[in-house]
Amino acid sequence: MPELHSTSGSHLPTHVLGNPKAQVLLLEYGDFECPYTIQAYPIVKQLQSHFGARLKIAFKHFPLRELHPHAERAAEAAEAAGEQGKFWEMHDLLFGGRGELQYENLLHYAQEIGLEVDQFVEDLKTRTFAKFVSQDTRTGIRHSVQGTPTFFINGERYEGEISFEGLCAAVQRALDEELIRLAI
Repeated sequence: MPELHSTSGSHLPTHVLGNPKAQVLLLEYGDFECPYTIQAYPIVKQLQSHFGARLKIAFKHFPLRELHPHAERAAEAAEAAGEQGKFWEMHDLLFGGRGELQYENLLHYAQEIGLEVDQFVEDLKTRTFAKFVSQDTRTGIRHSVQGTPTFFINGERYEGEISFEGLCAAVQRALDEELIRLAI
């Protein structure tokens, strides 16, 4: 199972959203500039709404540098926002912006979510969080991630169609398996 970390207390690369005691974890390796990851974004939000407290969502960076020239900086921007307690807000703006990831856009997003912009700019300039993005990428490679988005459900790689129906069925199976495991 891909290793997971929480950002509470210290800055580590995986961000988890939702009920910490949820029965199912949906882990996504994503790239903020990847059109397929952008298309998956509303599906993940729909799953979150559908399953509520039974599902927690985690995100790891896997920027495809050769294909997406702004993806790595966008990932670093998300980490810089995370350092200020606003990872998920930046995550949502980066995906909601539909690939608008130029430096000016990142600054606008930082202002929009109320970040300390001078610190944000300094973090981007010095690439403070590049090592966290690289760490996520290395973890993905160790788990055979080759493209984005790649999903794991309770540690098992999801191989089906990236659709609400497909992911919903897989999450429901994981919930059912967890209920059976707990009943034994």
